[in-house]
Amino acid sequence: MILYYTATNNSEYIAKRIASHTNAPLINLTPRIKTQDHSPLHSEEPFIFVYPTYSWQMPRILQSYIQQTPFTGNPRAYFITTCGASMGNMPKYIQNLCQQKHFTYMGCAEIVMPENYIALFRTPDRETAIQIIQNAEPAIQKALACLQQNHPFPHPKTSLLSKLSSGIVNRAFYSLIISAKKFHATDACTGCGKCTQLCPLNNIRLTSQKPQWGDQCTHCMACISKCPSEAIEYGKNSKGKPRYQCPL
Repeated sequence: MILYYTATNNSEYIAKRIASHTNAPLINLTPRIKTQDHSPLHSEEPFIFVYPTYSWQMPRILQSYIQQTPFTGNPRAYFITTCGASMGNMPKYIQNLCQQKHFTYMGCAEIVMPENYIALFRTPDRETAIQIIQNAEPAIQKALACLQQNHPFPHPKTSLLSKLSSGIVNRAFYSLIISAKKFHATDACTGCGKCTQLCPLNNIRLTSQKPQWGDQCTHCMACISKCPSEAIEYGKNSKGKPRYQCPL
């Protein structure tokens, strides 16, 4: 069973690629997270989790969802994370999660995909994004080979920088950076409400047909990236940058 969480569809693309070669059932966890649906999930085949990297770690909202949801059947669990550059020392923390859930840890594979974190970085245009996705093909094929042969993913080497990135930097990032305070709608906003539908934490509401953000943001970038009018900005950081959604 393939379980994926996505905001701008990079992880959905990878999950569907895996599904097309394995015939494994595919479940989008994003709406389950949004509705706090923790009903049990059962699979006779290994669980395959596909998700983005948030500051060199699994997104905390996904980790919380996994911790609160019963999983039955096959205990083996694979993890595939999409990232802009590196997953850091994420495998260490995934192994801890597997111990909590009584999963048999089958490894964590990273697949470099186009950057979507418009709050800090420049997102690629469509042509550049497609090239990055094409460059990810060898990593996708390696992950597929392990899955098809029931082999664990190779354990990556861990550097001091990786340990720091997934540790102290991640904690500082959530404490100092993750906030919705800089999000705002411009006059281009039509009040369509799509941002309220997209937010996995139900952190956006419409007031006088304009979105207002609460204090539960996870910086998934779904609202700003998928606004049909490109009417959402993140302070001055996002101005002039392409809005990113996986082009494939």
